[in-house]
Amino acid sequence: MIPLTMTNPGESGYIQKITGKDEVRQRLAELGFVAGECVTVVSKIGKNMILSVKGVRVALDEGMANRIMV
Repeated sequence: MIPLTMTNPGESGYIQKITGKDEVRQRLAELGFVAGECVTVVSKIGKNMILSVKGVRVALDEGMANRIMV
C-alpha cells in the first residue's frame, strides 16, 4: 500500500484506505474517493494532481492526495 502521490500519470489503482482526520476523510468521500474505488492519475502539475474517479476528473493538492492509499 502506497500513497497516491507515489504513482505516475496513466497509472490506476484501487483505493485501500483513506487516512487523516474525520473531516478530511468525509470531504474525500464526498468527492468519490472511497475504499474499493478505482482511481487513475491523469496528470501531475507541480504539487497538484488531476485524478479520475467514478468517471469524473478531480484536482487535488499533494497533501490531500497523500492521504489516499492505493
